Amino acid sequence: MPTFYYEGRNRYGKRVKGKQKAQSEQDARDLLKENKVIVMQLKELDSWLYKEVNVARSVKAKDFIVYLRQFSTLLKAGVTIVDANDILAEQTESKALKRVLRDVSEELRAGNRLSEAAEKHPRVFPTMFTNMMRAGEAGGNLDEILERLADDYEKQFETRQKMISAVSYPAVVAAVALVIVSFLLTFVVPSFTSMFADFDSELPWITTFVLTLGEGMQRFWWLMLLVVVGVGVGLFYARRSERGRWYFDYWLLKIPIVGPLVQRAILARMARTFSALLASSVPILQATMIVERIVQNEIIASVIREIRASLEKGDSMTVPMEKHWIFPSLVTQMVRVGEKSGVLDEMLAKVADFYEAEVDHATDRMKTMLEPLLIVVLSVVVGVIVASIAIPMFEIFDSVG
Repeated sequence: MPTFYYEGRNRYGKRVKGKQKAQSEQDARDLLKENKVIVMQLKELDSWLYKEVNVARSVKAKDFIVYLRQFSTLLKAGVTIVDANDILAEQTESKALKRVLRDVSEELRAGNRLSEAAEKHPRVFPTMFTNMMRAGEAGGNLDEILERLADDYEKQFETRQKMISAVSYPAVVAAVALVIVSFLLTFVVPSFTSMFADFDSELPWITTFVLTLGEGMQRFWWLMLLVVVGVGVGLFYARRSERGRWYFDYWLLKIPIVGPLVQRAILARMARTFSALLASSVPILQATMIVERIVQNEIIASVIREIRASLEKGDSMTVPMEKHWIFPSLVTQMVRVGEKSGVLDEMLAKVADFYEAEVDHATDRMKTMLEPLLIVVLSVVVGVIVASIAIPMFEIFDSVG
C-alpha cells in the first residue's frame, strides 16, 4: 500500500504533518478528512530519501504512563474514546506511539473496540493492557481502569528504576576500576621491566607478581577479550533456551545481596499485576496466564503454572506457593487471607506495597554499603600496583646513595 506525506492543520488549527497509508491520493485525502485534518500538501513517498527512519522498537515506559494518565483524564471529562485518542496522538512526543495511535483511531472509526485495536500492536500495548481494556469495556468503567493501570505501571517503573540505579552504580565504578587497572598493568608497569632487569638484588614478591601480570596482559590481551566476548555470547544464547533461562534466573536469585533484592522486585511486580487484573474483573485463570508472561523470571513463572493447575482442580493458590522457597510466608499468608475473605486483589496490593518499600530500603542500603567498599577495593588494588613499583625504586635509590 502506498504511503503519502501530508502537511495540514488539525481541528484545533495546529499545524500537523505526517504519513498516511492509502490505496490512492484521493483515499488518503478522505482518510485525513475523517481525522479532521485540513490537507495543505500531499505527496506520495516514492523514494527512500523521503521515508522517515524509525529505530524505536517500542514505546518508552514514561511515554506510555503519560498516555494512560491523560487518556483516563480525557474520558473522565466526557471526551469520547475516538476524540481522546486523536488528541493524544497529536500531543505525544513519541513517534512510535503517535503512529500506533493513528492506526488505533482508524480501527475505532471502523467500529472496532479499543481492546481489539490495541491487540494488533502487541509491541506497544502489552497483554495486560488489552485484557484490562476488554474488562473495562464490558464493565463500562474504562476511565477507572486506565487510571488504575497508570498507577500500577508508575509504581512498577519506579521500582525498576531504583533497581537499575542500585545495580548500575557499582557496575560503573567496577568498570572504571577495571579500565584503570588494565591501563596501569598494560602500559605503565611494563615500562619499568627493563629498569628492574638491571637491578642486582632479587625483586620483592609483590613486584614480581605485578610485572608478570602486566606482561601477561600485554601479550595475551586478545585472549582475555575473546574470553569476555565468548562468555557474553554464551550467556546470550543460553538465555534464549528455556533450560538456560531457568538456570540463569535461578543463580541470579542466589547471588548474595543482589539475589534477595531481585526476588523482592519480582514479587512486587507479580503482586501488583495480579492485583490490578483481579480488581478489573479479569478471570483469575486468565490473570495467571498474563502474570506468567510478564514476571520475566522462569522460577516464579513455573510456580504460577502450578498455581493455575491448582486453581483448575479447585484447590487454593497457596498450595504450590507454600512448597516453594521463593515465596516467603508473608505472601502465602496474605493470599490465604485474601482468598477466604474475598478481597484477594486488596491483599495482593498490600503485598506489592510492602515489597516495593522493601526494594526502596534495600537499594538505599546497598548503595550505602557498596560505595565505601568499592573505594577500599579500588584503593587496595591501585596501592598494590604503586607499591610494587615504589619498593624496588627506593631500594635502587638507597644503593645509589
